[in-house]
Formats: sequence, C-alpha cells, structure tokens
Amino acid sequence: MAASAKKKNKKGKTISLTDFLAEDGGTGGGSTYVSKPVSWADETDDLEGDVSTTWHSNDDDVYRAPPIDRSILPTAPRAAREPNIDRSRLPKSPPYTAFLGNLPYDVTEESIKEFFRGLNISAVRLPREPSNPERLKGFGYAEFEDLDSLLSALSLNEESLGNRRIRVDVADQAQDKGTPGPYRI
Repeated sequence: MAASAKKKNKKGKTISLTDFLAEDGGTGGGSTYVSKPVSWADETDDLEGDVSTTWHSNDDDVYRAPPIDRSILPTAPRAAREPNIDRSRLPKSPPYTAFLGNLPYDVTEESIKEFFRGLNISAVRLPREPSNPERLKGFGYAEFEDLDSLLSALSLNEESLGNRRIRVDVADQAQDKGTPGPYRI
C-alpha cells in the first residue's frame, strides 16, 4: 500500500529561454507567425482620397470643433476658474466675514490686508493661544464691507501667503457673533 501511494514524479524537461523561443518552440516543428505592428499613420496611407493633416481655418468648415472654454477644465489656472461657492452659505447682510485657515504663525494684520489688497476689508481678527498670548492659533477672520469683496476673497482660496497655502471660506454665522467669556475673539 505504501508503494502504491507513492507516485513517480515526472520531471519536466529543462530548456534554455533561447531554445524555448526558437522557431519550433521546443514542440518539435511548425513555424510561428509574428504579426507586424501597424501604425495609425500606415493605415492613413492606405486610405483613398485626399487626407489632410492640417487644421482648416475656414468658417464654413462643418467639422470644426467648437471652441473650448478653458476656464472649466481642471487644469485651468486657479485665477481663471470660478470659485466653487455654495451661495446659500453667503451672508445676506453685514458682517461679510471670511474664515482664514492654515495661516502662518508669524502673520500680521498688515500682511492679511496686503494679501487682500484691492478689496474693501474692514477688520482682521487673529485669535491667540490663551496659554501663550504671543502665539497665534493658525487661523483668523477677515471682515469685508460688501458681498463683492467677500466673493473676490473666496476666489483666493488655496493661494500662498508666506510659505503656506491658506484656506479662505465663508465663516459660519455662529462664529461671527463671537463667544462670551475670556475666549472671545
């Protein structure tokens, strides 16, 4: 029973890669067909008629692609893209406050006003750590005089201030009212 349970192991024949890839493939005969790669340029040579490879500038060209609005492409520069703003979150009346996140710790009110130059900015608030009044918390608020200035400020989201890309967003209305007590901003 032990002898019948053991089967003889058949070993495969070991051949080199070059022998395997040879024309007979190690099977003892026959030829293999290697297809020639076809290029799209070779295919256009076989087409009958005049095939033009230039872009026509005629206005009557019916095959002309419509112009592309590059401002909607994801690769468009940030300045060309319209900010993705949920208009329902915009305040209906003053104060028009923007939240500023990821601010450098050495930022000043003057550098914030310079960042938003050309906009009607009325106030800047930069909260500080209660335990260390010299250290900023890394976020802040900028208050604008009109809604158009707030919208222009929101378009500066992810722009660089110092060595950081700051986040500019609409401040929550609850934060605009401030919190009572010593932590008031």
